[in-house]
Amino acid sequence: MNTAALALGDDALVLSHRLGEWAGHAPVLEEEVALANIALDLLGQARILLSLAGDEDELAYLREERAFRNLQLVEQPNGDFAHTIARQLYFSTYQKLLYGQLATGDSDLAGLAAKAVKEVAYHQDHAEQWTLRLGDGTEESHRRMQHACEALWRFTGEMFQPVDGVDIDWQETERTWLTSVTSVLRQATLTVPEGPRAGAWAAGAGRQGLHTEPFGRMLAEMQHLHRSHPGATW
Repeated sequence: MNTAALALGDDALVLSHRLGEWAGHAPVLEEEVALANIALDLLGQARILLSLAGDEDELAYLREERAFRNLQLVEQPNGDFAHTIARQLYFSTYQKLLYGQLATGDSDLAGLAAKAVKEVAYHQDHAEQWTLRLGDGTEESHRRMQHACEALWRFTGEMFQPVDGVDIDWQETERTWLTSVTSVLRQATLTVPEGPRAGAWAAGAGRQGLHTEPFGRMLAEMQHLHRSHPGATW
């Protein structure tokens, strides 16, 4: 099995589902459309990646929780809008750097990465613009954005643990990510979190199949229809 495609495909699949949960609940209609479009981009990436690892439907709907290899960051609940934006800022910045390097390589992920990096550039810009608006907005929006950044910070270290089959400079990617995110947070008048980004089980075990409590509930919802009607077709 292509372990790299599985891990990256799970990241995209799980985050796509999380963003899809905003349908009908986003603060304004424009953002409902924007988040839905980002979710669809990620779903498209997930389908290609999972198809490189096996049968995409079986991998998405029939695996147990411990068989998923996604980052713990992407499975975190949406929370309020600031929480979703902080998650997007952290992940899209990482994903753009990742795909940018993969696109210039000769692995079987290069073609997907070359296309996806253009999509992810929009995802990153969307997250950055909202981080600036919320961080440098009202006292309440600033407070919520700061809280969200701090709450998710401990999950960011896992992004830079090497993945088998992904041949990039992980240390340099982490340094570039940290520089980029720090710049955005400071422009948004936010304080860069000081807590640990790695070391605890909750910050590094998603790739090994250990997930946080919210993931099990999300997975049950995502797989319910397929498991209730196995083999059904439209």
